[in-house]
Amino acid sequence: MASDTFRGRIGMTYKDSQPHWSSSAPPRNAPNVLVILLDDTGFGNLGCYGSMIETPHMDALAANGLRYSNFHVTPLCSPTRASLLTGRNHHAVGIATITTFGDNGYPNQRGRITRHAATLAEMLSEEGFATFALGKWHLNPTEHNSAAGPYEEWPLHRGFDRFYGFLPGATDQFHPELTYDNHPVYPPKTPEDGYHLTEDLVDHAIEFVDDLKSIHPDTPFFMYFATGAMHYPHQAPKAYIDKYRGRFDEGWDVLRERYFERQTELGIIPPGTRLAPPNPGVKPWQDLKPNERKFVCRLQEAWAGFLEHTDAEIGRLVEHFSTMGLLDDTLVILTADNGTSQNGGPYGVMNAGPSGRRNATKSGLTLGEKIGRPEPEEDFDAIQEKLDDIGGPKSNSDIPWGWSQVGNTPLRWYKQDTHGGGVRVPMIVHYPRNIEEPGAVRNQFHYVTDIAPTVLEILEVEPRSNYRGYDQMPIAGTSLAYTFGDGDCATKKPIQHFEMMGKRGLWHDGWKAVSRHEPDEDYDTEEWELFNLDRDFSETNNLAASEPDRLRKMIDMWWVEAGRHGVLPLDDRHGWRRPPGSDTLTYRFVPPMAHVPRAQSPTLGGGTWSLLADIDIGNAATEGVIYAQGSFLDGFSLFIQDGALCLVFNVLGAAITGRSATRLPTGRTTVGLLFERGDDDTGKFTLQVDGRETGSIDIPDVTRMSKMRGVDVGRDQHAPVTDAYRAPFEFTGIIRSVDVRLG
Repeated sequence: MASDTFRGRIGMTYKDSQPHWSSSAPPRNAPNVLVILLDDTGFGNLGCYGSMIETPHMDALAANGLRYSNFHVTPLCSPTRASLLTGRNHHAVGIATITTFGDNGYPNQRGRITRHAATLAEMLSEEGFATFALGKWHLNPTEHNSAAGPYEEWPLHRGFDRFYGFLPGATDQFHPELTYDNHPVYPPKTPEDGYHLTEDLVDHAIEFVDDLKSIHPDTPFFMYFATGAMHYPHQAPKAYIDKYRGRFDEGWDVLRERYFERQTELGIIPPGTRLAPPNPGVKPWQDLKPNERKFVCRLQEAWAGFLEHTDAEIGRLVEHFSTMGLLDDTLVILTADNGTSQNGGPYGVMNAGPSGRRNATKSGLTLGEKIGRPEPEEDFDAIQEKLDDIGGPKSNSDIPWGWSQVGNTPLRWYKQDTHGGGVRVPMIVHYPRNIEEPGAVRNQFHYVTDIAPTVLEILEVEPRSNYRGYDQMPIAGTSLAYTFGDGDCATKKPIQHFEMMGKRGLWHDGWKAVSRHEPDEDYDTEEWELFNLDRDFSETNNLAASEPDRLRKMIDMWWVEAGRHGVLPLDDRHGWRRPPGSDTLTYRFVPPMAHVPRAQSPTLGGGTWSLLADIDIGNAATEGVIYAQGSFLDGFSLFIQDGALCLVFNVLGAAITGRSATRLPTGRTTVGLLFERGDDDTGKFTLQVDGRETGSIDIPDVTRMSKMRGVDVGRDQHAPVTDAYRAPFEFTGIIRSVDVRLG
């Protein structure tokens, strides 16, 4: 088999060997394909799956199509996306966990999809389809997200003709780090002008289709539309959030029971299903204090508004297809990448960031509590005056475990887990050509690897044994197209394993064995549970003690499947593994240049560091941003205003400001910052002009400085750090270079 580093056939460059969709004829009367992938949206979150949140457009797709009650994915986003697009299991293609965690040195976690597993876009472009990707990608190494590349794992190099979206695992919905095809771009307007990412994605999706059909009306397309919703930050237009004011005041215990009742009435769960007991660490609603309740309800109101807004935008896209006469000839598949997230912790957060300390454990303690470093709780009394910010451009919120558990009703646990709450998600298929019983529920077990072979079967495309010079590994998935016409038949899926950071599971013949691994604990001594999913939808009746022989057999089968599909070695590390040689200590930025994404920007806060800018000041009116890093939540900006060198240091929206004691000279000069960290998490900034101190600023707490990521040079256009100027406040002089030195 060809190496992944091979760039093409002998005598041909990679570009030469890359076919264009117009060079092949698609199957006659081939439909279009629209795959919609929601983020962090658990089994019970949609209206047609029992939620009280209004999702009329997704519900309409279900009413005219099929809902699946037994559809499963991996417990995390990158692995699900890799499996969806390739039809292979995620370890086998090199994405054991999220690409953010980097390369662990083994084939199952290289942080990129092997070339021996073509994506649907690569397969369909060979068959004459136009291919479009919009929204979240999260399938290339994090260190490759910048304008500098390399681009080989970006969408346009994995079979897509056009891309508009974001490369990392999450982004701000009002200030996204956007990529258009192979270059970064800024949002076309500001939040004050009404910008929201989901609306922007739909605008471009419509534009891509219109561009194609205006010139090539007979060419079918494959569109992969992956929203940023419902990953944190949960942000939406204010009217959508305000609509849900007070609707969750009864609390998560009552709402979870209500969701469960609706699921039973809708027939999306079988009669006799039991509601799983509360997950460890979820406080009874009655135990929360009044201000705690107000805070967590506002977080859930933002979540609900975000979902309904997403539904409205999906409806706008589908309606455009209908207006163009395309909808009846389009296979639409809508699903989610994993269950509702546990990252918000027991209380949720106003300003989220990934933290292992907020992951639930069997005992209900966070990891931080287990090691003696609890995650600081919000000051619920002080935060009351900021409740109206939640869900807007000045927040970065995430919901608590209690609401996440509601979203996963009736199941146990969350995203990252191999129990039902992490891996069982909604799936809707809309395809009028083949669906004979619109509005029905399908109960056959299926998995995310089954989407690709389903698409290929409907399109009558036989996958090739070689794409772009690479021999292909077998497609592991099982087409579920047989369920379109037969609701009562048995599943054709033979077996499916699960694994995520040591958490394991196996489904076979209606039974599921599952083990919830804790980091650093012994795999061999951890408990396995056993459930008969055909009779126990919510995994509440553990039969391990009464069926020891069956459990032992299934554990042995798990190891066989793990060996077959590249799962081993097991790796339970939770965090980014920087590639060798990537610990950069010096940076030189020379504008004009694109925005530097989070992963490529300097990591500050560890100790002493300095910034030195070589600039030309034309006259006394010269002004603007020299260097800005971070955002309005956590960031700093060095700029010239009214002839003075100024600094704003912003932590959780609270700004500390300083100015040089004297006006700056005209002509070529150097300005800079020296940061020194104290032993007690305090710090000091010293402003410098031509090597001389011209002012200083004391910082009482620098512990969040490491969160100040993402750089603009010569402007502050991405999530502007401060309101002290009108963004982007471009520098009107000349910036020759900016040097940042760490350590």
